[in-house]
Amino acid sequence: MSHVPDWLQWLNYLLWPVVVLSILLVFGYFFSTIANWIAAPFSGLLAEQLEARLTGATPPDVGVFGIMKDIPRIMKREWQKLAWYLPRAIVLLLLYFIPGVGQTVAPVLWFLFSAWMLAIQYCDYPFDNHKVPFKTMREALRSRKVMNMQFGALTSLFTMIPVLNLVILPVAICGATAMWVDCYRDRHASWK
Repeated sequence: MSHVPDWLQWLNYLLWPVVVLSILLVFGYFFSTIANWIAAPFSGLLAEQLEARLTGATPPDVGVFGIMKDIPRIMKREWQKLAWYLPRAIVLLLLYFIPGVGQTVAPVLWFLFSAWMLAIQYCDYPFDNHKVPFKTMREALRSRKVMNMQFGALTSLFTMIPVLNLVILPVAICGATAMWVDCYRDRHASWK
């Protein structure tokens, strides 16, 4: 910040934490997204088994062939999430280049967007196990936006903690599945 007048140097103490937090959010979300892509087929199985334990319901037994058959559908769903995410993320990243807005408003908006996106990411597994369309899932999550934003915000915060971020994937899937059972299963379940 050498190009800033001396009387504004105090802003340095305010802006550095915001910059560091923004970088942590971007990297945390980026690596979490890569882990989710790799683990997507297994994450659906985890959500399915946890739902079966929580409800006592028996999931349809599809066997190994059924799981292999579902992989293209699961990967298509991951592409849908990415296609929904990228345009919005690009707009938010462009906000960082607007003086004043990029240093004050953009990090807050990025955190809120990350919270919403993580709620979509992890809640998608139980919804997808019941083959609920992506748009319908987003509408259902939007109907309980505050609860889902809280879930996503906590997940986002835990993703930034270095060792804890290694186990956040299965923990967040279990939390999202429990939320599915409590709030969404009665209306959207395909197997009871």
